[in-house]
Amino acid sequence: MKNLPSLKSSEVIKILEKIGFKKLRQKGSHVILFNSKLNKLTVVPLHKGKEIKKSLLRKIIIEDAGLTIDEFLHNL
Repeated sequence: MKNLPSLKSSEVIKILEKIGFKKLRQKGSHVILFNSKLNKLTVVPLHKGKEIKKSLLRKIIIEDAGLTIDEFLHNL
């Protein structure tokens, strides 16, 4: 398993969209994405200029999106 890089929320959203997630809506500073093929929902915080903490990024990738770290990084 590779180490996770530091990523901004906009980068994470672009990667998730590349994988097949679509923006459902935005509520405040959180973007809600859904993948109908995988039937998975995830929420990505949008905080300008800040990177997503690696623990939260790992949760978004593994638990919410149902991906492996390698699958996610392959689309980076």
